[in-house]
Amino acid sequence: MKTLNQSIQLPLLKELQVSLTIKREDLIHPTIRGNKFRKLKYNLIAAKKGGYDCLLTFGGAYSNHILATALAGKEQGLRTIGIIRGEELSALWEQNPTLTAAHKAGMEFRFVTREKYREKSSKTFISDLNDQYGNIYILPEGGTNDLAVKGCEEILTDDDAAFDYICCSVGTGGTLSGLIKAAHHHQRVIGFPALKGDFLQKDICKFVSKDNWELQTQYHFGGYARVSAELITFINNFKESTQIQLDPIYTGKMLYGIIDMIKKHCFKPQSSILAIHTGGIQGIAGMNTKMKSNNLPLIKI
Repeated sequence: MKTLNQSIQLPLLKELQVSLTIKREDLIHPTIRGNKFRKLKYNLIAAKKGGYDCLLTFGGAYSNHILATALAGKEQGLRTIGIIRGEELSALWEQNPTLTAAHKAGMEFRFVTREKYREKSSKTFISDLNDQYGNIYILPEGGTNDLAVKGCEEILTDDDAAFDYICCSVGTGGTLSGLIKAAHHHQRVIGFPALKGDFLQKDICKFVSKDNWELQTQYHFGGYARVSAELITFINNFKESTQIQLDPIYTGKMLYGIIDMIKKHCFKPQSSILAIHTGGIQGIAGMNTKMKSNNLPLIKI
């Protein structure tokens, strides 16, 4: 499925002779948007083909993947179960816009402690889930597996071969892995992690063998779900200038990083950049609630 490429017009880009285009993956589906649609595509096919009647997956309070799985399950007629990080949320989830929407789509929740959640990939934990829930198709946290990477390879089209750089925000590395595999030899793929730490390098290398990529790790703003007034101001100004809504966890950090790198002359004049908008807009309402309690400016929707 092909999505719109939207050219960005900003004075800085004209001044430094760099072109920036955003691939609007956020518009790919009415409810299951961005890379989550791509990651789920072949997993849903496999679940149906394997005779499974239930999807089970993992995530935190504001997880885009949790909501996307719930919506996809509802659309495909499959039960959905979410293993949610944070036992304390069992009494608070109705105050959370993401979990409320997932529940409305039919998802059943199981809240576990953060200590228990760290065991989510262990054989014992998975065996217990199978014993408890029966015929379940298990999706990893963030949805990244071989089938997800296969789906993300389809983000790039033949028309995108003209770009010099492909940029993408990074959570678990599945989307970036698909882009790396699909990119042409002359293209450089740049990932902007939303989390701190160097573990992503190793995780991505599980799926790719090419060396046409890099991670820019200085734009995480303190880590996953961490934001600052500076980032929120950037997101609001970007929307005012381009009419494109960014989210504070993924795409906002990526675009902030791209613009900062352009300012620092990291891209030669006449370079062309394609930035992938991976969605994530649904999480803004929850993040605004969190930012309001921390006396931070709010994202304009």
